[in-house]
Amino acid sequence: MHGHQGLKFTAHSRSIAGKKIAFSLYYHFFDDDDGISGEEQGRGSCPFDQRKTSDKACDKEKQKNGEEKMSPLIAIEASDLSMKDKSVAFPKGYPKMPMYQPSSRREVDSSQVLDLETAVKDGVLGGGGGGVITTAAFASDKLDLKIMIEELESMDVPTVFICPISLEPMHDPVTLCTGQTYERSNILKWFSLGHCTCPTTMQELWDDSVTPNKTLQQLIYSWFSQKYLAMKKRSEDVQGRVKEILENLKKIKGQARVQALKELRQVVQAHGSAKKTVVENGGIGLISSLLGPFTTHAVGSEVIGVLVSLNLDLNSKSDLLQPAKMSLIVDILNEGSIETKINCTRLIGMLMEGTDFASENIASLSLLVGLLRLVKDKKHPNGVLVGLSLLETICSHESVRSSFVNVGAVPQLVELIPGLTNECLELVLHVLELLSSTPEGRLALKDCPNTIPNIVKLLMKASENCTQLALSILWAICKFAPEECASLAVDAGVAAKLLLVIQSGCNPMLKQRSAELLKLCSLNYTTTIFISKCKLTRTIQ
Repeated sequence: MHGHQGLKFTAHSRSIAGKKIAFSLYYHFFDDDDGISGEEQGRGSCPFDQRKTSDKACDKEKQKNGEEKMSPLIAIEASDLSMKDKSVAFPKGYPKMPMYQPSSRREVDSSQVLDLETAVKDGVLGGGGGGVITTAAFASDKLDLKIMIEELESMDVPTVFICPISLEPMHDPVTLCTGQTYERSNILKWFSLGHCTCPTTMQELWDDSVTPNKTLQQLIYSWFSQKYLAMKKRSEDVQGRVKEILENLKKIKGQARVQALKELRQVVQAHGSAKKTVVENGGIGLISSLLGPFTTHAVGSEVIGVLVSLNLDLNSKSDLLQPAKMSLIVDILNEGSIETKINCTRLIGMLMEGTDFASENIASLSLLVGLLRLVKDKKHPNGVLVGLSLLETICSHESVRSSFVNVGAVPQLVELIPGLTNECLELVLHVLELLSSTPEGRLALKDCPNTIPNIVKLLMKASENCTQLALSILWAICKFAPEECASLAVDAGVAAKLLLVIQSGCNPMLKQRSAELLKLCSLNYTTTIFISKCKLTRTIQ
């Protein structure tokens, strides 16, 4: 047994602009018998520093090297301090631990603060932090740490608060003899599986006890308390502002109304609590009522920007699907900015979900033309996906397909194919497949010179779903005009592509359709001529 063990605390003053205004307590372990001493750094959880020198030798060495570096745990505010370094030792027999453990019953003076800012600077919080937090957070009603962590789930948490096992913030951190800290339940589960090592360092443990890290737990609680209370205050401020804007919208007109709606749109997009406040205070009906035959596009654009961020119920959707309001939304889609066009497109898509609507109210020629302009706008590719998604939804209604073909949609969509992403490719191919179910659609696909070459290239290229859609389109038009289209498909290299599909691991239905299309394309040729036209290798022949 060692003769005398304990902790030493060293007080250091701070100077700012020539004035000593605060001091920090540092601590390290000491042992009188073997002279082992080690500075506690980081979170207060590192192992002993194995330096074989006596206490006196350590003190002399520190005087030569100047003030030693240690991590501050507690900063005590003071107006003027002129203290010399002092040391305080715990009584003999104090058990050895890899970290300092303050008593949970220790009373904290109201002038004390957890110096998170300094802890960040010294690397304790790994770049996290958030300023100085007073211990007033621990007074009165104590907040539940688990609830705070759940509600702040999307926030970036300092890495030192994260358990290395679960990668989640710790509620009850404990430290092993290796100096590594874990969530209690996680490390105990690790031990229950028969492991006798530290999960992070994989060192074999010479002591299987776990020590509660109260200092880190207090830092975690303080950090989450500050963020949680700040979030709650912002939420209360936001809710009050939303109510005020809704009241003002009942009275103001003109440019003032536009500015109020713009502010409401920004608040609703930034804060989830604002959406709930709008719904609970009848905001959806109030905002929707601003859309009418005499509404300016400036007001309409802002109204749509607000509505697209809210969860609309069936009654609200039915109200917005009225012909006068839909006509205004479509006009704004055609004439607004790219952001407004995307908002209009999303809103129309929301209105079509889960509602029984008259197709003539939705699928007007003006809307279809506006959506085609949106998906063809190369300057703003962010509108392509949302535009194609709405076109797919609209074309799912059979009564609309002929109208869409008549506005020249087929050649415009075919020209888009080479430059689209896989996600957009599936959408545009599905639209073309739906259009190919009508005589007008098949004729338009046949007459477009780039249909077959562009579609053939997609076989076994993007995804299995794209291959299936491409095969369906090729089958429709080759069946519609076999003599003309089959030869064009053979010239485009369809035979080799179809053989790849047949030999691949695709689903049996896909292979069956490929074999049928290959047979259809070969009907007008002798075997020798067909093989020569397909330019197949001897192995494939």
